[in-house]
Amino acid sequence: MAQIKPFRCIRPNKDVADKVAALPYDVYSRQEAKEVTEKEPLSFLNIDRAETGFDDSVDTYDPRVYKRAKELLDKMISDGVYEKDDEEVYYIYEQVMDGRAQTGIVACASVDDYINQTIKKHENTRADKELDRIKHVDACNAQTGPIFLAYRSNDVINDISGKAKKEEPIYDFVSDDGIRHRVWRLGKTEDVTAVEKAFSDIDSIYIADGHHRAASAVKVSLMRREQNPDYTGKEEFNKFLSVLFPHDELMIMDYNRTVKDLNGFTKEEFIDRIKENFDIISIGSEPVKSTQKGEFVMYLDNEWYVFRANDKLRMIDDPVGSLDVSLLQDYLLGPVLGIGDPRTDSRIDFIGGIRGLSELKRRADSDMKVSFALYPTSIDELFAVADAGMLMPPKSTWFEPKLRSGLFIHSLS
Repeated sequence: MAQIKPFRCIRPNKDVADKVAALPYDVYSRQEAKEVTEKEPLSFLNIDRAETGFDDSVDTYDPRVYKRAKELLDKMISDGVYEKDDEEVYYIYEQVMDGRAQTGIVACASVDDYINQTIKKHENTRADKELDRIKHVDACNAQTGPIFLAYRSNDVINDISGKAKKEEPIYDFVSDDGIRHRVWRLGKTEDVTAVEKAFSDIDSIYIADGHHRAASAVKVSLMRREQNPDYTGKEEFNKFLSVLFPHDELMIMDYNRTVKDLNGFTKEEFIDRIKENFDIISIGSEPVKSTQKGEFVMYLDNEWYVFRANDKLRMIDDPVGSLDVSLLQDYLLGPVLGIGDPRTDSRIDFIGGIRGLSELKRRADSDMKVSFALYPTSIDELFAVADAGMLMPPKSTWFEPKLRSGLFIHSLS
């Protein structure tokens, strides 16, 4: 039984929403973030990555950075860039990429649902990345980046969302990357009640993207509970900002790998090792995308290859072990190339499918040696792993399009 609540949103006024909206803080390097903020002074990245306002000698995690984030947020509110709702509502948020739309409900999810695993995760988190967002949320007294959640499609929610989208949107703009963003306010009492009831009948909600933001929001909530031992559970700090999408509208792209060397093997020796568990053929100089589960594409020394898992690997009956990212790691990257822990090994890097196969070639021809393209993990595979209480290998899913930060803010008080 999921508790998905309406909330009093802090959001940009209509005239500047397109300027404020920014990609998530963690898709940028510090230099890239600085370039964005120099180009667009209203970009929410100024708040999400407040170190961009300091000289590079100031550490990203310096206390002054979080203090500046709070000051900038307060100033944007006082200057009228942001306004605050006077009642609790939901929002409908539609993103259109290459003609494909995904439509989510902007709401607040329950910290207790995360703790009791009604909201399920599929990835581990890193303490250092959590700490950054903990400090940011705590200093701003607000959640500024929504968690990307998924649920099994529900007819009631779909119908209400569809009707809302026939009205005039409060935001309608196309971002620099070609994604169209439209937002509608869902505030009628009967609609709010129906959406809340529909979610309460859903047993499981899944984190699609934003595991670190979710974990950080929960830890800030637990801190606030300690500071307020008489809390009732209804306080805003018991919730976290989310956008919830039906599973059948989501697209997961491939999340690919590139490795620095062949671990001492010659090219011929390496290919022979691949043949122990995969059937491999050369396809020449023109790349192709993987077309089925268990099929991988490799670029090495100006040549593209396709290799497929053998019958033994295809018979693996395990939610995690049968994932393509697991097959590649467990039967090639680990035992052959010596990548023991892909989370910490400096010899491996990860490339989101949005970058295309050309980026795999570029990296292998420059600072790396060999690149691998995978068939995308499916949403059903993600659900199966989470339902089993298991965790995926790192960098298993790449969702597109990304949610924008700065369009919706949830105050903790």
